[in-house]
Amino acid sequence: MKPFENNENDLENGFDKDTEKTTRSTRVTKIPNQALLSGLAYCISSCSMILVNKFVLSSYDFNAGIFLMLYQNFISVLIVSTLSFLGVISTEPLTWRLVKVWLPVNFIFVGMLITSMFSLRYINVAMVTVLKNVTNVITAVGEMYLFSKHHDNRVWAALFLMIISAISGGITDLSFHAVGYTWQLINCFLTASYSLTLRRVMDTAKQVTKSGNLNEFSMVLLNNTLSLPLGILLIFVFNEVDYLSKTPLLRLPAFWLVMTLSGFLGLAISFTSMWFLHQTGATTYSLVGSLNKIPLSVAGILLFKVPTSLENSASIFFGLLAGVFFARAKMRERSQT
Repeated sequence: MKPFENNENDLENGFDKDTEKTTRSTRVTKIPNQALLSGLAYCISSCSMILVNKFVLSSYDFNAGIFLMLYQNFISVLIVSTLSFLGVISTEPLTWRLVKVWLPVNFIFVGMLITSMFSLRYINVAMVTVLKNVTNVITAVGEMYLFSKHHDNRVWAALFLMIISAISGGITDLSFHAVGYTWQLINCFLTASYSLTLRRVMDTAKQVTKSGNLNEFSMVLLNNTLSLPLGILLIFVFNEVDYLSKTPLLRLPAFWLVMTLSGFLGLAISFTSMWFLHQTGATTYSLVGSLNKIPLSVAGILLFKVPTSLENSASIFFGLLAGVFFARAKMRERSQT
């Protein structure tokens, strides 16, 4: 859902190389105001999504991350299906052949979302942002072994800086929580696996669609629809049903309003990221995605009054700069290719 960032943008917002090519081929005349507006919309929606999720899980102390994911995905399916029915957007029909091809990707997608919820409950937003950099390291290694893709020295230097910042950030984290860090590391592996698996499955998935293509809206609908039965099953497996039957939060209209807002924001990331990518390009999109983490981290520390130290703040800032350095290194590598 929060569908595909740098390499992180590529993973979590679902923009792979094929999407990039489609964007280039369908690009229209760029209007400066449109580019600025789409960039602001993308930054606001992506920052707001994480902050609202953190608010629900920590400030409300809501201990049902799988249910939150399920509700957000249901909102996405409802909106995308309505827009498709009205003819505002086009989506591929969900055939059994397409579902069978996509199911392995969807299992990883659901695990990625759930572990993100679990980690965000225990770790502050700034450290989650820095730890997510580990995803880029895993993805780069995976690309090297699975696709024989070689990266230049600048990329590996940026990845090394990311590892150092993640380790130093964890050591100096005053609110360190072992459970949260464990869930976040699992999330990094799943996010990287999602990206690598997506690249393998995408070509096969396109072959079983009626149009021979699979756009962003179809991917959002496919991922979120398939996640619903799996999410319901996991609610019982993790015994969230017992918690949900007892918590008074579900009787608060304000709480449902915030949860619904998080569902709209999750979908808004897909729409605004596609809009921004069309108005600018992959290079600007990737760099803005990296720079966007800086205000997100600052907002997370200030809004949730996170206890921090000079050493931890320096580690977080170092990690964010490493992310920007990585984005620039990938741009240079892509241009040379």
